[in-house]
Amino acid sequence: MMNFQRINSISNAHVGRDFEDIALAYFHQNGLALMKNVGIFVGLHIKKQRNFDLGSVPDSNEKVVVECKSHKWTSGGNVPSAKITVWNESMYYFYLLPVEYRKIFFILRDFCERRNETLGEYYIRTHGHLIPRDVEILEYDEETREVRVIKARE
Repeated sequence: MMNFQRINSISNAHVGRDFEDIALAYFHQNGLALMKNVGIFVGLHIKKQRNFDLGSVPDSNEKVVVECKSHKWTSGGNVPSAKITVWNESMYYFYLLPVEYRKIFFILRDFCERRNETLGEYYIRTHGHLIPRDVEILEYDEETREVRVIKARE
C-alpha cells in the first residue's frame, strides 16, 4: 500500500489547515480581513453552496475568495496529476463565482530542479487555458516566508 502522507506531518488534513493559517496571517498582515470556510452559492443553472478555504468577513467592502493548496511535486519530481485535477476544480469554482469577487489561488512554492520550474509555473504553462482571467495566483515560499504573484488579474 502506498502512503501519500506528507513527511513529518500528522496528516494531510493538518498540512492543509496549517497552510490556510499561513494564508490567513499573510492576508491579515496585508490589510485584508478574511475568515475560514466561507460558503458562497455557485452554479450554472441551479446554485448550490460551496465552501471556500478563505473569504471576506461579512462587513467587508471587498468580496474576496481564496483557495489554498500546499501541494508538491512527487518525490521523484513527477507531476502530481491527481492534485492538478483538484487545481482544475478550483479554477472551475472560481469561474462560477459572481464577477464582483476577487479570486485568489494561494499555493505553496515547490521548485523542481529537474524541470527548472515551480509547480505553480508548471500549472500556468500547461493549464493556463483553464485559469479564468480574473484569478490571481500567489505562491508562498515556506523557506523565506515571502509571497510572489505568479499570475495577476487581467
